[in-house]
Amino acid sequence: MSDPKNEDEKPQKRIAVAQAIIIFIFVLYTGRLFAMQILNGELYRSRADDISKRTITLPAQRGEIYDRSYKQPIVFNTDSFALLIAPAEIKRDEIPDILSRLAEILRIPREQIDKKLPPEYYHLYRPVEIASNINYNTIASLAENLDQFPGVSWQSKPVRNYRDTGSLSHVIGYVGDITRDELTILYNRGYKQGDIIGKAGIERQYDEILRGKEGREIRTVDVRGRLARDREIIREAPESGKNIVLTIDGAIQTLAEKALGKRIGSVVVMRPSSGEILAMVSYPWYDPGIFNSNDSGAEYQILVNDTNKPLLNRAIQSSYPPGSTFKIVMTTGILGEDAFPREKTVDCQGEMSYGDRIWRCHIRRPGHGRVNLQRAMAQSCDIYFWVVGRDNLGVERIVSYAKDYGLGELTGIDIPGEISGFIPTPQWKERRLRERWQGGDTMNMSIGQGFTLVTPLQMANMVAMTVNNGVIYKPHVLKEVRDPVSGAIEEIMQKEVLHESDIDDEIFETVRNNMRSVISAGTAQFPLNIKTVEIAGKTGTSEVGLHDRWHSWFAAYAPYNSNNPEEQIVVSVIVEAVNPWEWWAPYASAIIFQGIFAKQTYEEAIASLHFQYLLPTIERRE
Repeated sequence: MSDPKNEDEKPQKRIAVAQAIIIFIFVLYTGRLFAMQILNGELYRSRADDISKRTITLPAQRGEIYDRSYKQPIVFNTDSFALLIAPAEIKRDEIPDILSRLAEILRIPREQIDKKLPPEYYHLYRPVEIASNINYNTIASLAENLDQFPGVSWQSKPVRNYRDTGSLSHVIGYVGDITRDELTILYNRGYKQGDIIGKAGIERQYDEILRGKEGREIRTVDVRGRLARDREIIREAPESGKNIVLTIDGAIQTLAEKALGKRIGSVVVMRPSSGEILAMVSYPWYDPGIFNSNDSGAEYQILVNDTNKPLLNRAIQSSYPPGSTFKIVMTTGILGEDAFPREKTVDCQGEMSYGDRIWRCHIRRPGHGRVNLQRAMAQSCDIYFWVVGRDNLGVERIVSYAKDYGLGELTGIDIPGEISGFIPTPQWKERRLRERWQGGDTMNMSIGQGFTLVTPLQMANMVAMTVNNGVIYKPHVLKEVRDPVSGAIEEIMQKEVLHESDIDDEIFETVRNNMRSVISAGTAQFPLNIKTVEIAGKTGTSEVGLHDRWHSWFAAYAPYNSNNPEEQIVVSVIVEAVNPWEWWAPYASAIIFQGIFAKQTYEEAIASLHFQYLLPTIERRE
């Protein structure tokens, strides 16, 4: 039987335990509140402020780009807006309708918005940019009906404006939204999602100089996202990017552009004493402004699918057989190795038999007769260089001199995407094609055919090396960097020696004399023996397997034998075989040299050279 006294004590103990627990919880909460409000009050107030603060990115003005005259920018910024959506601020079932209405207002496909704001982003409170390059009137229209577009906001976002860039598009390049792949690489260098970055050309090469530093604006808002009136706005102003001045001479660029005309090919005009690029033309070109549109993806695809490849900078991204311009390398090798006496002759009968085929001299079918080194260069006699290259100089030494001229190697120009061309060797052929090098391969190489490939820029460097007695300066298009406000010069691009040969100066002098004979008494006598300036150079016609078309080359410099290196100019021109055959490269070069040294426009130059009668025929072919 239970004790009544023990039965009475049990409720009392339970009440005491419950009271103790309540007191403990009360003390615990009181201590916690004391710590939060008194000891750590400032910390939690700061966190509360952070939750109620909204940070708006203030885009930096991208630096402007000028030609060497620094008179007016050829690339600048135009005020525009970007539209953003914070999807988590919208009811999920209302998002599709809002996006459809925005697509109508912005006049862009709904699918384009969906690409930037897929359903997996609908939980984000962070604003996502869905369109850019929006004008003020569109933003004003949205602002009037903002209550119908929850979660929608906008911010200033300047866009690039390209002023009549024409053929400069390949040098300047274009900008676009950073991709996920690019962000993976550039994240640790301060780039983030939504950034605009350079995609090609100078815009890409010097993006970190041009892009500037973003600012930010911190606002305190209420639970509905409205600005709190009693709180100040904290603003950190953006820093504009630096301005860039190019080595490009606008007048020479226009002259070269018109001289090439609507012919697929390229032109490089360079100052050999410094490596400065004065003009670089690649046709066809494109309008970099199309990448500012909200439908830039479709525009880009059109360019990619164009069979003429307008995105390709042919001056540095296409390589071709050099044809007879390679005889500059051959002449240097023959003289440097004393492989064949310079006055000794070879009898050119117009054709020769070797192996199981007949080799025919391309320039003169009846033959040139007996020719020495200088006359062989002037008349571009294939048979002379076939014989001497195969029997006296040899492939190993030809390869050595070609590489000494920088062929088969990158020039390091400050434009992305350069290719190296190619100089073949017997070892390469055996490894790649499983075939032994034959005498016929050496003969082909001796006249710039076969496997040999060079870029137009490398061709310009080859001529520059002969002008500089063996020195090649690294080509570049950046002249200087300037402060965007004051215009003060902050950095000047210094010339840099890319390569220095140990070939004797006397040999280069002989090579230059032989190049002059090409103009004074050789294959380029008619189009380039002009009165304004003395020119030295070499023509080239390279075969591509077509019976009626060839690549047309001309590589030259002027003034010939000048005592002032600063006034000398190198010009390299190629007109591709896809154009109707007209041997235009020497004529284009004549127009460029005439325009530069007579200070004439394209129209004035062709009038001075009496080339007008050529144009109607050429234009009909185009």
